[in-house]
Amino acid sequence: MRIDVLTLFPEFVQQSAAVGVVGRAQTRGLIELRTWNPRDYAQDAYRRVDERPYGGGPGMVMLIEPLRAALAAAQADAAQPGRVVYLSPQGVRLQQAHVARLARLPRLLLLCGRYEGVDERFLAHEVDEEVSLGDFVLSGGELAAAALIDAIGRLQPGALNHSESAAQDSFANGLLDYPHYTRPERDALGEVPPVLLSGDHAAIRRWRLKQALGRTWLRRPDLLEGRALSPEERILLDEFRREHQNGLC
Repeated sequence: MRIDVLTLFPEFVQQSAAVGVVGRAQTRGLIELRTWNPRDYAQDAYRRVDERPYGGGPGMVMLIEPLRAALAAAQADAAQPGRVVYLSPQGVRLQQAHVARLARLPRLLLLCGRYEGVDERFLAHEVDEEVSLGDFVLSGGELAAAALIDAIGRLQPGALNHSESAAQDSFANGLLDYPHYTRPERDALGEVPPVLLSGDHAAIRRWRLKQALGRTWLRRPDLLEGRALSPEERILLDEFRREHQNGLC
């Protein structure tokens, strides 16, 4: 997959994507990352990329022309055009299923805004969709782009050392992830649940599903709204609720 990023801070995007899962995915040839700085396409001697907004008000707005020229150069750099995504607090809130859809695309172009935002005419004519990390505001789209690149990168086949890791992440199946434990078995902070030491794979699977359902019920009940629970899931969730009410979990 190829990801192009239009940003005034290309070094930040490049450095954040050079480590961990995304860095490994690039080394393995699973992701190709390119950055494009609109300032390089500014037409005046000052390399201006922003101007005061019409109608007054604080802040500056990113100009159409440098963005249009940078996007055109990025699109022309490969035979296949990419889907243009603008990172914006006004966009659709990003969820795992959405990330999975984007991860299956052959090419993606991410637009990072700055200042008060981008001229609306550019957004209306050049952007395919707007996405948001949540109901809060960042100084620019670079942090959001880095988060999205990481989320997409770990879904590329071969990016993770264990093929089942992504499938067991929180939200992958619509639930939060179950608790994880490792050595030592006993610590001053507590003990590992005995079922995880039993070697009974059926019991472990059942426990993990119950914990995932219960944790979702406690922390993100909205994820269970409208979810069609299987008979087993209903039984396990009821068990968890009773245990929780009795102080057993």
